[in-house]
Amino acid sequence: MKAVVYEGPGKKSWTDVPEPALQHPTDAIVRIDTTTICGTDLHILKGDVPAVQPGRVLGHEGVGTVTETGSSVTGIKVGDRVIVSCIKSCGHCANCVAGLNSHCMGEEGQSGIGWIFGHLIDGTQAEYVRVPYAENSLHKLPEGVTDEQAVMLSDILPTGFEIGVRYGRVKPGDTVAVIGAGPVGLAAMATAGLYGAARIIAVDLDENRLEQSRQFGATDTVSSAASDWKERVLALTDGQGVDVSIEAVGIPLTFQMAVDLVRPGGNVANVGVHGTSVELHLEQLWIQNINISTGLVNANTTPLLLKLVASGKIPAERFATHRFGFDEFMDAYDTFGRAAETKALKVVISRS
Repeated sequence: MKAVVYEGPGKKSWTDVPEPALQHPTDAIVRIDTTTICGTDLHILKGDVPAVQPGRVLGHEGVGTVTETGSSVTGIKVGDRVIVSCIKSCGHCANCVAGLNSHCMGEEGQSGIGWIFGHLIDGTQAEYVRVPYAENSLHKLPEGVTDEQAVMLSDILPTGFEIGVRYGRVKPGDTVAVIGAGPVGLAAMATAGLYGAARIIAVDLDENRLEQSRQFGATDTVSSAASDWKERVLALTDGQGVDVSIEAVGIPLTFQMAVDLVRPGGNVANVGVHGTSVELHLEQLWIQNINISTGLVNANTTPLLLKLVASGKIPAERFATHRFGFDEFMDAYDTFGRAAETKALKVVISRS
């Protein structure tokens, strides 16, 4: 079969690899029908994730059709259309029982690490993928939900919702600022309204993404390129600061922006993946009663979000801005890697 293979920093190829086979009774084999590219894949290609070794098939998001199941799999059958979750879940370890699937202690990949696809085992940017713990790591699709909608439920929608909205403790009437209007930031905006946020302020450098953010629930937009960006946001809160500030970029500057915007007693939810250290001014923060949360998605809200997508409450299809066939994977990577220029949110790669 063909797959996108990591060949070392800056190198990848769409090449032939062996088809996956069942290794454990709890496995399933899924034919990938639709997949996409994540910013994490770009980090891997830059060499930022040393655990990813040359020869690894990339990707952790996908929708497909089950072609084979292990002897212990009863809830999923051949022919089912399924979402492949970006996070494994054995379903019975202490962390999975507690809802911390991101720290699943199942031995697949590595105990204590939930993100394994395209990281510690071969991923979803391929014609077929082996899915461990299939009954907990796959979600059956109802009729009426398209592949393009469903693939957004592999990662970005659960991430924005769980780590941004839920960890940020958004409640009815809140004013929420989302710093970073990329796919995950937009996912946080799209789901903040579910918890009754009265005002959702998108903050970004990119005017195109600010414009697009209104399709995902943003009520206001502020360009962080403006010298008075902070004053503009605070003006929307009568100078008090936002109730919840969601950081969805992952650099020290944007984390500080999130802290600067939150009111006393408010919540800062860090969603962005940080590659360098961030200064935390506890000498200033302790007296403001501010809560700061961080986290890796557990993807245990996927069934809930799937229902909301199916009922039209979440516009998942709007994330897809560019479409490619499997034989155009390198073009898809080029388009996604130049998102500011191409105006790409999520590129969707599907079987022809």
